[in-house]
Amino acid sequence: MSGTPEGPVHPEPTATHAAEPALTERHLARRAAELRDYRAAFRVSQLAMAVVDEDGVVVAANDSFGALLGTDPSSLREQAAADLVDLASDGRTWHAYREVLGGRRSRFRCTRRLKQADGHSLWAEVTVAPVPGSRRVLLSLADISDRRELQARLRHLQMHDPVTRLPNRALFFERLSCALEGAAQDVAAGAGPAGPSPEPPESYESYESYGHGRTGRIGLCYLDLDGFKAVNDTLGHRVGDRLLAAAATRLTECADSDGYTRNGGHLVARLGGDEFAILVEDSTGTEQLADLARAVLDAFQRPFDLGGQRVTVSASIGVVERAGHGTTATALMQAADTTLYWAKADGKARWTLFDPERNAHRMTRQSLSSTLRPAVERGEFALEYQPLVDLADGAVRGVEALVRWNHPQFGSLAPNRFIGIAEEDGSIVELGRWVLNTACRQARQWQKDHPRERPIFVSVNVAVRQVWDSDLVADVAGILAETGLAPHLLQLELTESAVMGSNGRPLQALQALSDMGVRIAIDDFGTGYSNLAYLSRLPVSVLKLDGSFVRGFQDEEHANPADELIVEALVHLAHRLGLTVTAECVETAGQASRLRRIGCDTGQGWLYSRAVAPDRIAELIGTEPLPV
Repeated sequence: MSGTPEGPVHPEPTATHAAEPALTERHLARRAAELRDYRAAFRVSQLAMAVVDEDGVVVAANDSFGALLGTDPSSLREQAAADLVDLASDGRTWHAYREVLGGRRSRFRCTRRLKQADGHSLWAEVTVAPVPGSRRVLLSLADISDRRELQARLRHLQMHDPVTRLPNRALFFERLSCALEGAAQDVAAGAGPAGPSPEPPESYESYESYGHGRTGRIGLCYLDLDGFKAVNDTLGHRVGDRLLAAAATRLTECADSDGYTRNGGHLVARLGGDEFAILVEDSTGTEQLADLARAVLDAFQRPFDLGGQRVTVSASIGVVERAGHGTTATALMQAADTTLYWAKADGKARWTLFDPERNAHRMTRQSLSSTLRPAVERGEFALEYQPLVDLADGAVRGVEALVRWNHPQFGSLAPNRFIGIAEEDGSIVELGRWVLNTACRQARQWQKDHPRERPIFVSVNVAVRQVWDSDLVADVAGILAETGLAPHLLQLELTESAVMGSNGRPLQALQALSDMGVRIAIDDFGTGYSNLAYLSRLPVSVLKLDGSFVRGFQDEEHANPADELIVEALVHLAHRLGLTVTAECVETAGQASRLRRIGCDTGQGWLYSRAVAPDRIAELIGTEPLPV
């Protein structure tokens, strides 16, 4: 009979049972009836079943099994069961199946997507278990398509954003993790970019094309909307939600227009708020990501029509592209977040590509910031001094104290590497106090070591935050009293932008310091406000010309007369106001000669000396004048 197993499901008595009592005719009849019942139950059961021999070949299949596959059950005999239900598609399932066939495993269960003869597909739960007392196994199928569909709907709700209908943060990171894991497996298997693809997890949605065109690289455009908060605050959250939905549509269009990609398109996700991400699996390089970012910026050039409200917003985009192997989801997102920050800091409405060197500098900056305060206590800072030379006779009149950080990891760091950080986190107050104390103590020591020589003054840079966040006047008075240095041998340098426009507490502090006898100098003069009329109302005694003026003197053969006229005018004006002038960045004898001819008082630069240790300054005191 068609679809009926040939031979009994249970083994027949054999000669090995000869020692047992002979079966009665009644027992034989009962056994035959049971076999008929088993065969009938097998044939009419609503559970799809097939009997498979030890070689994996179908011995018999019931009507339900044939109906589930959309074919006549008799046509399934002598076929490999693994082919019918796709058990050989991955190594783990195939191994478990062979274990059951060989009697080394009791059973196993898996889920498979099966295609019927007419092309339709369904999800089935496949169970393989041995038939008791036989070397055959029973393969059963349960149609779970409805359950899978319900699970898929629930999953879609769980993994998608209700406002934009895009994948949400959870699905984005799941997809990203799977992509990175796939890249790592490719490398581990030695397959390379063109190697076979691992089977995607069941949580993937739409993965029929998985594995096509693998490159092993990952690309990410991480963006947010510039000005979205203003839209929410002024037009309300309903309009804000419409804007998010409209933005999502444009992002999806941009992603879909990038040609063929795995899984039918790049993954566009809303990560939260006004933040979106476009994940490019198996990217072809940075140019692909750059083109995608440009397309997004172009798409956002057009205003959004939100139910009669015309709204214009731009986007800032951080772009990261790298090999998937060796990176993690956390590292990739940190890089993307950093790059998005750069795009916003650079002016918004732009895309910025991740720069490892720039990121290394940022990481170094973070490391310096976290260790700066303890470094003062550990004594990691030192002072070097650069001579201030009288342009008239070449004598060293003073020195500028320049702080260096002898960092245990990064070596000797110049002030421009850490002073800005110290000003931001407030550690400049403690550091500045240490610099002031050390410089005054050193100046006093030079004076003691060379009592017959004219004492030199020491110039110390002061940040504005030192004036606001500490009692600078009290600190200076205390340090001068402690070290015994005369006030006129201390010069404090503040930048032009800090001094010009000073009022209130800063101006009072400068005035008090000047009344004490301390010299006040404006550093880098000519780069800030350049409010010359304001000079007469400030307690300033020295102008230090920014090096940009002096560099214009370097080319003697093609000198620009305007440079000299400007410097000459500044020097004459300063002298009329009773101020002295120091020129920074003097590097050649020609520069020194022109500055001396103009009437500049002192010079500072590599022509005379770089910043050197205190003992080198001690050698210059009382020696022959430096060349001018």
